[in-house]
Amino acid sequence: MQKLFHIATRGPGLYEFTREVRGWLADLDCDQGLLTLFVRHTSCSLLIQENADPEVQDDLQAFFSRLVPPSTHPSMTYLRHTYEGPDDMPAHIKSALLPVSLSIPITDGALTLGTWQGIYLFEHRDAPHRRQIIAHISG
Repeated sequence: MQKLFHIATRGPGLYEFTREVRGWLADLDCDQGLLTLFVRHTSCSLLIQENADPEVQDDLQAFFSRLVPPSTHPSMTYLRHTYEGPDDMPAHIKSALLPVSLSIPITDGALTLGTWQGIYLFEHRDAPHRRQIIAHISG
């Protein structure tokens, strides 16, 4: 079973889509299995992260912005791939450091996420994008 999710972003940050995945799963007759999520882009990532306190998402965004600043930052003058904008190559670096796929067990027809865990697309580019995430359930 597969589904393509589309996530609209408005710039850098974490975009939770746990509700959409749970809604799709509720419509299926799947008691047990393994959900694999895979993002079809090279400048964003997928994360399972705390969804109770929005400061967690803000702090993650701030950390990765400091870790990998735009190519216009003095510490990034070594970058050569800059023609797609100062945020592009740093976005590829962040995507290389973070996961682009996730595996989540399904038990009794539900995701086995922890109490405060949510599924996020982590957008690394400055401009809005429409990201595609393929979901696959194997049994």
